[in-house]
Amino acid sequence: MKTLVTYMSQTGNTKKIAEAIYGEIEGEKAIKPISEVKDLEGYALTFIGFPIMQFDIPPMVKDFLSTSTKGKKIAIFMTHAVPEGVEAIHSWTGSYEQAAADATILGAFDCQGELAQPIIDRLLKADDPQMKAFGEMGPSTKGQPDESRVNKAKAFAKEIQAKA
Repeated sequence: MKTLVTYMSQTGNTKKIAEAIYGEIEGEKAIKPISEVKDLEGYALTFIGFPIMQFDIPPMVKDFLSTSTKGKKIAIFMTHAVPEGVEAIHSWTGSYEQAAADATILGAFDCQGELAQPIIDRLLKADDPQMKAFGEMGPSTKGQPDESRVNKAKAFAKEIQAKA
């Protein structure tokens, strides 16, 4: 079974998780930024990763999911700046299901990543109190995804392979 791990990463958080997943995959495999993937032909399973940006999945990824995953087995992984379990995260991450409606989604994984300093600075200057609160949370994300989150991503990779 040939497996692809593809991802979009701006600050390195999602790439770190992609590399952890890739390291656990057995058999023939490839890892590529999503911008280098034309289609999923030849892959029996594809892990697709991206950051949550502006409370949603990036438009480029949404387009890829809706145009390239029809009839394919996929697994989703995401990074974001909020701790796992924050209720709002579900409304931000859930749009991948609609975008990949014609795929077989074997599972999804999300974890906290480090919020980049330029984004923290921008959030702290925002007029919206919720945005300021996110900015104030920024320093607590330092060093994420940490080893425990990377290990959870590795376990996710094994779980998805067993399903495929």
